[in-house]
Amino acid sequence: MKQNIIKITVYLVTALPLGGVGGGLLLTSCADLEQTSLSSIDKDNFYQSKEDIETAINGIYQEFTVDGFYGMFNNQSVYINDLQTDYVKAGAQTNSAHIRELSNFAVQPTNLFVSYAWEEHYKAINRANVVIDKVGNASFLDEQTRQNYINEARFLRGFMYFNLVRYFGGVPIVLHDGEGEGAPRNSIDEVYHQIVDDLSAGEQLPVGYTSLDSKANTLAASAILSKVYITWAQTLTAEGKSSQSQFYQKAIQYADKVINSGKYSLLDKFIDNWSVDKKHGPEHIFSIEHDRTINGNVSGHCTFATNWDNAEPVLLATSDKYYEQTDPRDQRRDGSWAKRLYNPNTGEDFEFTIPRFRKYIDSLNYANPSSAGNSAGQSVNTTIIRYAEVLLIKAEAENELNGPTDAAYDAINQVRRRAYWSPYLNIQNTPSDGSDLELSGLTQEAFRERLREERRLEFVLEGQRWFDLIRWHILVKYVKANTPTDAETLGTKTTKAQNVSKKNYLLPLPQEQLILNPNLEQNWGYSGETGDGPYGAEYE
Repeated sequence: MKQNIIKITVYLVTALPLGGVGGGLLLTSCADLEQTSLSSIDKDNFYQSKEDIETAINGIYQEFTVDGFYGMFNNQSVYINDLQTDYVKAGAQTNSAHIRELSNFAVQPTNLFVSYAWEEHYKAINRANVVIDKVGNASFLDEQTRQNYINEARFLRGFMYFNLVRYFGGVPIVLHDGEGEGAPRNSIDEVYHQIVDDLSAGEQLPVGYTSLDSKANTLAASAILSKVYITWAQTLTAEGKSSQSQFYQKAIQYADKVINSGKYSLLDKFIDNWSVDKKHGPEHIFSIEHDRTINGNVSGHCTFATNWDNAEPVLLATSDKYYEQTDPRDQRRDGSWAKRLYNPNTGEDFEFTIPRFRKYIDSLNYANPSSAGNSAGQSVNTTIIRYAEVLLIKAEAENELNGPTDAAYDAINQVRRRAYWSPYLNIQNTPSDGSDLELSGLTQEAFRERLREERRLEFVLEGQRWFDLIRWHILVKYVKANTPTDAETLGTKTTKAQNVSKKNYLLPLPQEQLILNPNLEQNWGYSGETGDGPYGAEYE
């Protein structure tokens, strides 16, 4: 049954289907992946102990990885964010119209990824709302413990609204269980204010609240706030425009909190960020925990389902040009793309016609009979924000606010030095073309372009690219200019360049939500409108 945000009936962790219909679901904690069997829960009588509350909070995290193929961070974030760009396409094995719609910029209000995105985010929000309301009345808790639980739930709620506002624009703000029936959409600025309020509460969590990057913590809140403010600064709303300089300064302020904490550092070996034996490493700030036996990362299947074969998996690069154009001395090339991959069945490297996405191939386990090939990558965590991004946020905000300052150069050059570091030879490489490793002497515009290129190289298939192209207002121009032509495209062709238009700056609201709540209005362009609509010349 479809879930209406107006009347959400999943109060905590009632039985939910996992990728299908029927059957109960074991609750999984994103903190430690222990399983607790749950039957029906009466929300009014449940919150009687700290253990009850912690189970309820784990129920919020659980929503990040339910619903199998369409799960929020099982597949959904990659399919919405990377498939709607120039460099990822639906491969020949894709038999889903919903995937092909995203791949070809032809997404419809009936698209299942869109529907699940709305439903799952609001389910998580409602679970957080119940925790916040119930814990506030939990007299058996001391004040500090009570506030910690509330702030953890608010962090997660703010994180959900940050995704929703970037997916759909203004959405209804629902802050208490049972509210929201018939609610219209709040403005984008109103949603951002709520995001900031919630994440600021998350910042109040004590240092040492958790040792895991898969749970809310104060520095994760600071890191995401830096991303919120740089995004809001580039959102062409009334407040985004009037407070742009202030928001850039806030982005720097929150990035500096993370940088100056001394807790995080860049890993010498780029690919270690996705190694299943190096989870919770010094570069990870906030991640979604995956275990293939419990809540597997489906992207690990979709990028390598065909194993050592040139048959096209579900998710595939549009061309090999992205691999070929990346400097071989830049370790992000072989950390992001698998042009050649050791095949344990033959004892030799296999060379793919079209490179596979390397980050979701678990090379430690793909030869393990109990975790063979196409399921091996399902234990790879989903990275929400890591230290490299905080450095690039600081560099970008500094440049937008003040031009390429020393602080901007220092931040971006840390990322570049790691990119060109050889972890095997323990030496610092420089670019193959003879250019300087460390950037200097650039104009503001030239720095901006180099920053955007660093982000492209750094975050391949991390659920970032569509968000970036949108906030820079270059989605249509960039996709048209950079999508490989039919002659350049290897294998299955796409219609990305022909179809992309300004309506693709937002997803459509799910059709069933418009039926359930007539006060919701569809995003422009998804009801047959033509022209530029609300997107002026600033949107390219």
